[in-house]
Amino acid sequence: MKDKNILVVGLGVSGIACIRGLNKLGARIFVYDESPKEKCDEKLQELKEIEASYFFGNNEIDKIDFDIIDLAIKSPGIKYEVPIIKMLTEKHIRVISDIEASYKITDATIVSITGTNGKTTTTTLIGEIIKESKKNHKITGNIGSGMFYDAVNSNEDDVLVAEVSSFQLAGTFCYKPHIAVITNITPDHMDFHHTYENYIDAKFRNVVNQDENDYAILNYEDEIIMSFTDKIKAKKIFFSSERVLDEGIYVQDEKIMYSRDEKTEFIININDIFIPGKHNLENAMCAAGAALSLGINTQTIANVLKNFKGVEHRLEFCGEYNGVKFYNDSKGTNTDASIKAIQGIEKPIILIAGGYDKNSSYDEFIKNFDNKVKSLILLGQTADKIEACARSYGFTDIYRVENMDEAVKKCFELSVKGDNVVLSPACASWGMYPNYEVRGRDFKERVKYYGGNSTKAK
Repeated sequence: MKDKNILVVGLGVSGIACIRGLNKLGARIFVYDESPKEKCDEKLQELKEIEASYFFGNNEIDKIDFDIIDLAIKSPGIKYEVPIIKMLTEKHIRVISDIEASYKITDATIVSITGTNGKTTTTTLIGEIIKESKKNHKITGNIGSGMFYDAVNSNEDDVLVAEVSSFQLAGTFCYKPHIAVITNITPDHMDFHHTYENYIDAKFRNVVNQDENDYAILNYEDEIIMSFTDKIKAKKIFFSSERVLDEGIYVQDEKIMYSRDEKTEFIININDIFIPGKHNLENAMCAAGAALSLGINTQTIANVLKNFKGVEHRLEFCGEYNGVKFYNDSKGTNTDASIKAIQGIEKPIILIAGGYDKNSSYDEFIKNFDNKVKSLILLGQTADKIEACARSYGFTDIYRVENMDEAVKKCFELSVKGDNVVLSPACASWGMYPNYEVRGRDFKERVKYYGGNSTKAK
C-alpha cells in the first residue's frame, strides 16, 4: 500500500487503527467521517502527528477527489446504503473491510472467530491458551485497538487471534484465515444485512477461501453450519455438546474428548471448567479445537479452562447484596445471547432488557423465560415491542423505566433473598449508549451505588 491513495471511511476504533497502520506503510491517507468535525476533535488529537486529508459530513463528500483514490477501507458499522459508499461503488472503487486489508498485509497466522454468540469468550479463551503455550500472539479484531495496526506490526511467527463480525466479513473478498471458527448462526443484524440469507453469507466468508492446509472449527449442532460443510475445503474439526462424534470434540461421561485418526484424547472434566453454562461448555470446546489446530497440547488447554474467569459484560458476576446476586450480561445484544444467559442462571431471575431495535423478533426470547424470569424491566427503543410480545404469551410482571439508574433502583425494590438480577438486553446499546461496554459499566456502577447505600445491602 506504499504510495497508494487510500480512503478510510469512519473514525471509529478500526478506522484509527487503519490510519496508523497506513501511515507506517507509507500510504497517502484520506479520511471521511459523517460526523461534524467538532465531534471528532478528540480523535483528531490522537492522530495529529499523522499527515492525512480529512473530510466531514455529507456536505464535504464532493470535496473528495475520487479519481485518485485507489482503495477504500470501511469501518464495520457503516452501512452500504450511505452516500459515501454508494458514490465509491458507482465510481468502481473497491470498498473493503479492515480485516480484508489486514489479511493482505500480514504473514502472521490468523485465527478468525465469528458466530452470532460466543465470539468474545471464545476469542479470549483462545488467546489465553496461546499465551499459556508461550507463543507470540495478539488478541485483535473487535477486541482491542483494531486489527489493521496489529497486522502491520506483526511478523510471520505471530498469531493474530481475531474476533470478526458479520459487518467486517461482508467487506471481504480474499480473506483466508489459517484457522476459522464459527460458533453458531442465528438471526441477527437484520437492520444491516436486510435478509437472513445475507447475514449467513457474511458469516461463511470466514471459511470460503480456506484450502486443505487450513482448519475450520464448526458447531456440529448448528443446522445452518452443517448445511454448508460440503463447501468447506479446510480440515474440519466439529464440536458437539449433544452427542459423541466419531471424529471431533465432544462430551462423554462428563469429559471433553477429542477423537481424530482413530485416536482419542481426554481434555478436561466439564465440572473443572470454571465458567458456568452450556454455552460456555461449547465455547471451551470451540477454543480447544482452535488450540489443537495450532499444535497446543491438551494439558495446556485444560490448565486455562480450569482457571479462566470469563470476560467482562458476559454473565459477569458483579456483586451480592443481602442474598441477591447481580450479573452483567450487556454483551447480550441479541435474543439468542440473552436466551443463553437465562439458561445459564438459576431462577428466580429479575431481567433488565431492551435497547436499539435491530428488527428482531422476541418470541423465542419470551418463550425461554420458562418460569425462570419472575420480573421483566424494560427500557430503550424496543421496550414497547418486547412488552407486547411478553403479554401475548401471558407474561405480565413488567416494569417500564427510562434509564439504567431507574432500572437498577427498581431491581433493588423488587428483589428478595435468593433472586438473581441479570442485565441481558437482547438488543444493541445504540441510541442510549455508544456501545455495550459503556452500558455494562453503567449497570455495574449503579449496582455498586445502590448496593452500598440501600437498606437491603449487607
